[in-house]
Amino acid sequence: MGNNVKVYKGNVIFTKTPQEFEQLEGGYIVVEDGKVKEVAQNLPEQYKDAEVVDYGDKLIIPGFIDLHLHAPQFPNRGLGLDKELLPWLETYTFPEEAKFKDTEYAKKVYSRLVRELWKYGTTRSVVFSTIHKDSTKVLMDLFIEAGLGAYVGKVNMNRNSSPDLTEDTQESLKITEELLQEYSDKSPLVKPIITPRFVPSCTAELMKDLGDLAKKYDAPVQSHLSENRGEIEWVKELHPDSKNYADVYDKLGLFGQQPTVMAHCVHVTDDEIKLMADNGVFVAHSPESNYNLSSGIAPIRKFLEAGVNVGFATDISGGHAISMMDVIAGAMKGSKMRWVYLEEEYASLSVPEVFYLATKSAGRFFSKVGKIGSFEEGYEFDALVIDDESISDLNPRSLPERLQRFLYLGDDRNIVERFVSGKNLPEPKVY
Repeated sequence: MGNNVKVYKGNVIFTKTPQEFEQLEGGYIVVEDGKVKEVAQNLPEQYKDAEVVDYGDKLIIPGFIDLHLHAPQFPNRGLGLDKELLPWLETYTFPEEAKFKDTEYAKKVYSRLVRELWKYGTTRSVVFSTIHKDSTKVLMDLFIEAGLGAYVGKVNMNRNSSPDLTEDTQESLKITEELLQEYSDKSPLVKPIITPRFVPSCTAELMKDLGDLAKKYDAPVQSHLSENRGEIEWVKELHPDSKNYADVYDKLGLFGQQPTVMAHCVHVTDDEIKLMADNGVFVAHSPESNYNLSSGIAPIRKFLEAGVNVGFATDISGGHAISMMDVIAGAMKGSKMRWVYLEEEYASLSVPEVFYLATKSAGRFFSKVGKIGSFEEGYEFDALVIDDESISDLNPRSLPERLQRFLYLGDDRNIVERFVSGKNLPEPKVY
């Protein structure tokens, strides 16, 4: 046994499947080279001489994964949420994003964002930056410095945008490729991702060439799909020859040809759901954003039954909360309301299911960098240690009950340690 083995003891709880929790009271997690080697109720004999970090009665859970957020919108949290999507973009989002031409401003904002992600236990995330190359590099370097895992995308926009956020097509592609060349192998944790903002802001020429870049560099793809009814009608006007919104992306090589995550998917059709399942496209479900911007409630149970990959997302700043615990609770509420008002044949989500979606299910999007989101053998040890004493009561509670209470009542003060790929991460620096 080498020095690269570490053992952690505590109340271990995670989900191998959506149906139930795996739980070990006073259990052990053996970590070797940053990956889970074994989870056991009793310490295996071969590790009896290893140093054990004992967290006592605290919970040890997988880290949270945020499949969609906009880093430059961090200063706008809580603003303009009485508006619908398109007016909100024009009033708040685009003016703020234009400021990121200034890399000093970017460093100040992005370092605060990265610290908040660390603070609330988001160990991996999928992130939009802006159209600006240098500030995108600032963001990627800050994630690398912090030790957090992320896919970070320089946004592409060459039409229907404000003048200071509208790119020349060839310049947009050139900058995107330069970032792919510089960052694809710079860090095992932080990688570039192809990021057309959404169909209305990108011409077919730009999107096709971005699809070609994704294939050339074996890079994943992120964008938006069917968030808002007005947006969907706009796409129909721009692409009258396409069958639907998803078909536009699919024809241009941006819909599962490489690992792809689409944010929202609130109003997708049955044909689009089938295409998503067939192509392995992920849904980044952003319940708080969808409520705030009057977008609706995505049909998560329907997605799951159709075999579509689903994870959760904050969608900062359409979503006001950076805490994935708030998102998980919001997803639970939305599934219940959808069951009550729209789809009685589709059951609402259970607690194990929402936890699974926030960890192991979302973690599958990171398959190119490793196994993420569980404590099964071979998975990266991305973990949170939770001290829930401040939200306990006088009654004995099971581990699933304690976890559920943390998801609904807990906050960053209950998270005492944060691990990514086996490394215990200190608080990131703010500039």
